[in-house]
Amino acid sequence: MTPPQTDYLIVGAGAAGLAFADTLLAESEARLTIVDRRATPGGHWNDAYPFVALHQPSAFYGVNSLELGSGRRDDTGVNAGLYELASGPEIGGYFDRVMRQRLLASGRVEYRPMSDWRGGGRVVSLLSGETTEFTVRRRVVHAAYLSPSVPATHRPRFAIAPGARVVPPGELARLGQAGAGADEPPRHFAILGAGKTAMDVAVWLVGQGVAPDAISWVVPRDAWLLNRLQTQPGERFFEHTIGGQADQMAAWAAAKSVDDLYDRLEACGTLLRIDPDRRPSMFHLATISTGEIETLRRITRVIRLGHVRAVELHGLVLDQGRAALPPGTLCIDCTASAVEPRPLQPIFQEGLIVPQLVRLPQPSFSAALIAWVEAHLPDDAARNRLCAPVPFPHSPDGYPAALLAHLGNQLRWSQDKALRAWIRDSRLDGFGRMITSVDPGDAPRQAILARLRSQAAAALVNLATLAGAEPPAFSPR
Repeated sequence: MTPPQTDYLIVGAGAAGLAFADTLLAESEARLTIVDRRATPGGHWNDAYPFVALHQPSAFYGVNSLELGSGRRDDTGVNAGLYELASGPEIGGYFDRVMRQRLLASGRVEYRPMSDWRGGGRVVSLLSGETTEFTVRRRVVHAAYLSPSVPATHRPRFAIAPGARVVPPGELARLGQAGAGADEPPRHFAILGAGKTAMDVAVWLVGQGVAPDAISWVVPRDAWLLNRLQTQPGERFFEHTIGGQADQMAAWAAAKSVDDLYDRLEACGTLLRIDPDRRPSMFHLATISTGEIETLRRITRVIRLGHVRAVELHGLVLDQGRAALPPGTLCIDCTASAVEPRPLQPIFQEGLIVPQLVRLPQPSFSAALIAWVEAHLPDDAARNRLCAPVPFPHSPDGYPAALLAHLGNQLRWSQDKALRAWIRDSRLDGFGRMITSVDPGDAPRQAILARLRSQAAAALVNLATLAGAEPPAFSPR
């Protein structure tokens, strides 16, 4: 029997895999096969807690060919006034439409859910155990390389004593339902973890009417957070978004140290922190609104004794001591990391593409751009020059190196006319059209653009100094 053939075997039907497939389909005549361990497209969104939502506007997420959301602004809640954030169910439905209406409808895509990639062209069905050996004419695309850990599927790294109540965030919405544990409502909540999932849980609990003093929050490390106001698409937010980028560029160019960089970014409104009296030691590029910050500041029972080592019946064992909890406490495990560290590697390799971030912090745009580069550049040396993987910062010290790689990519893209045009027209970019549509006679906005451009060379040089690296060659056009 002749083995099935495909040009590209894409491993993973999450945001990266689908964004890559969508753009490659548009920019080439390739035939694609997508394999995924889950039953439906969407990757980790299949396992998301019910009240999860995007942290950045819907306009920047998904695939290039199909809008996510309606382009409206939220009228109520902690995101009021800002562009919509798609919910988990909305994203699930969106990726299902992408698969059915865009990819499968093309006639050039085969989709194999409930299938495990075992290397090369080997795919094993998780339902039947049947093995298929694909002949891959071009490349395998390992779009699952940076798959996150999510609360629903991660295993706690701490001990749980008999009788102690510990649930993942997804169980909160099921409390009181059949099979969801004890019928008695919790008398207190303890949120374990300080990442964006923990923040989502805290904001949701308060929004559901839980009194802030009925919540204890274990915060091993405080975090720097990106201000969502400066990530808004659309002309009405030009001064915040593009003006914010100009302020950031000035901070990157002038900072005398890493601490000074964060101080400058906080002063210009790019970065936020929940407790103004504590200097954060974590930065995972989580994006938040000032409304969420205000809600989180209402929670004052904050436990800062390091990471949880054990959950006991009436308290917690932590790195630096113990913390008592009231009777009837329900602990919510938010310790899964959405940004598990993985080593960077060349994106384009012999017979293999490993999508990684090429722009912070946009995984969908990054995967789509990588697909465009695959379709249009002549060789892997040229492709890798345009797509240097950007390291994800896990601590404040890692941010300058991430920014340097990010800006270096932006510089190289600006010098490629065809790629520059694709970025300008890409819905996942968001800002290119905002910049190019500024009226030449609009003096205040032209001044913002001039300030943004004038600082670019100095920012590259100074970020390289802060990162202890060499700056990329800069020849502005």
